[in-house]
Amino acid sequence: MFRRLFALGGVIAAAALAACTPIPDTVKIGVAQPLTGPLGGLGTDMLNGVQLAVDELNKQGLKIDGKAVKLEVVAVDDKASADTGKEVAKQLVDAGVVAVVGHLNSGVSMAAAPIYAEKNIPQLAISTKPEYTQMNLPTTLRLVANDALQAKAMGSYAARTLNGSSYAVVDDSTPYGKGLADLAADQLKQQKKNVSVRKSLDDKTTDFAALVPELKNANVDVIVTTLADFQVLALIEQMAQAGLTKVQILGGDTIKTDKLIKTALPIKGVYATSPIIEAREFLQGKAFLAKYRNAFKQDPVYGAHYAYDAVWVLTAAMQHGRSVDGKKLTEELKTIDALAPVTNAVRFNDKGEQYYGVISVYSARPGVWDAVTRSDAW
Repeated sequence: MFRRLFALGGVIAAAALAACTPIPDTVKIGVAQPLTGPLGGLGTDMLNGVQLAVDELNKQGLKIDGKAVKLEVVAVDDKASADTGKEVAKQLVDAGVVAVVGHLNSGVSMAAAPIYAEKNIPQLAISTKPEYTQMNLPTTLRLVANDALQAKAMGSYAARTLNGSSYAVVDDSTPYGKGLADLAADQLKQQKKNVSVRKSLDDKTTDFAALVPELKNANVDVIVTTLADFQVLALIEQMAQAGLTKVQILGGDTIKTDKLIKTALPIKGVYATSPIIEAREFLQGKAFLAKYRNAFKQDPVYGAHYAYDAVWVLTAAMQHGRSVDGKKLTEELKTIDALAPVTNAVRFNDKGEQYYGVISVYSARPGVWDAVTRSDAW
């Protein structure tokens, strides 16, 4: 009995110590994104979203457990590299951040995750690889739907709506691209569709001299791909030259860029799935876009509104838990159903997955990606 009471007393003492962790005058929020290189624009967009929320909260005045605090952004460039991601994660830990909005790439998020977890620092990532939240770490949290749902969306939409007779699935051999394509191919097969061409290229290929004849010989009329935007443009051009203009292409979010909508495309149709729902699609999106343009003199290009909402949800968890202690903050993030200014609501389940994650399908036409459908139950 004495041992039980002693153990119980230790638990209570530890909980009390966490609850009594002093709240600093300045609360630091880490941002770990690729800020340079090919993905620098996307990472900077995420950073801008965090900064916009921090500036607004500081301006209106933020109190945690009755104490006025100031938020501060600590930004690092992970260069879309797993090794660099681990280095900058250590920098953020040393800087004393209470949470991290990062990273963009799944491989980088997963490499850095154990470093944050060791110090009980919640990590809010926009990464979509399912394995990110399957690492048995309590601090891994996802802001959007994962690739398992996106693969179902790709396979289901390609099978049911595009309704081809012969399919090709082509990936870029990256862990992200190949994994997503494999899952999408499985979905097509489950729906009794003929996947007559299955190819893994590399993420730089723009010469499809070998692939195009294979597509033509197999009478492919729907291509499901995880190639990047510049690769899909090259493929479309080479297919058109070979007379393959009745083909439809469904890609992932790597093709949902301005490059695909600059001009009319010489094939039947181009579609993209994405777990990143555009700000303009949300009821409060118009107000967010106006604030973003005013602050940064440009439109957002990716997931700035998710990063913006992440900060508001973080502060709600701090206020509700009356603490900035990492363990307490993580627990709060997994229990509260927080109101998010743009995306309406953010809620993490006990595994860290986004409860409200959905996948949208978009159709490309000159100047715009039209939202076609959206679902969380593909």
